Amino acid sequence: MAAFNVGDLGNLGAYLREQRRTAQLSLRQLAEAAGVSNPYLSQIERGLRKPSAEVLQQVAKALRISAETLYVRAGILDEKERDDLETRAVILADPSISERQKQVLLQIYDAFRKENAAEAAAAAEAAETEEPS
Repeated sequence: MAAFNVGDLGNLGAYLREQRRTAQLSLRQLAEAAGVSNPYLSQIERGLRKPSAEVLQQVAKALRISAETLYVRAGILDEKERDDLETRAVILADPSISERQKQVLLQIYDAFRKENAAEAAAAAEAAETEEPS
């Protein structure tokens, strides 16, 4: 997982404020919907508090946005991890395929990811050992 940086608090707060305003919710309304106190939510928006993953999940649900997006904004999760989780969620939520098909599809997905990671690592290693001309 990505390390948490203090600068992430301001980015997260500004993003939450923007999402709240887009949803046309007051700070008090969002705090109530998310089950957190109004002062606590205000501190998060101002970049003074680092919310837990659970609080971010509650806020995301109240805003009807992806919790993973907030995790990335907070520096808890990196973009690649979010993309992986979202892909898995879409596969698992698809009602048109069976549970067995979902599991097979996830296995294929994992195999492709491992293969691509191995190829990227090999290419990076080759580039490091290559002598400049």
